[in-house]
Amino acid sequence: MESQWLSLLDVSIDFDQSHLFFPRIVTWILVILLAMIVITRYRLLVPGLKRAGRVLAGREGEFDHKRFFGTLALTTAYFYLMSVLSDVFPNTGYSFLIMSVAFVFLLSLLYVDHLTRRLFVILVLNALIAPALAWYVLAQLFRITLP
Repeated sequence: MESQWLSLLDVSIDFDQSHLFFPRIVTWILVILLAMIVITRYRLLVPGLKRAGRVLAGREGEFDHKRFFGTLALTTAYFYLMSVLSDVFPNTGYSFLIMSVAFVFLLSLLYVDHLTRRLFVILVLNALIAPALAWYVLAQLFRITLP
């Protein structure tokens, strides 16, 4: 009888699929939150989406091509280069750390209108501290495998 109860405490981990556990949870949480936002704010979203379509088509308002396409390019490069670097530093999280520092810094530069020396120092510190803190918490404290 006792061994039957102890078997409830046995845990088996499928390492081929274990890295997908948290992304699946986060994805479903985000999908549910998006559905809740769309359901509760539908009347407010429709006019905004129609206006966004007119702006993208160039029929109304200003469209910041540099920031829009720069963000798309930086995000694409971020994920691609993180994958490339993860072959150099497998299962250490260093590719996440290195690419996140570069990504945060370049994205911040893209969205700054007037760069001053003080603002540049703030951007550099933010680009160094925020990813390093995220890397430390995820990879070191929680032992989550990062690319």
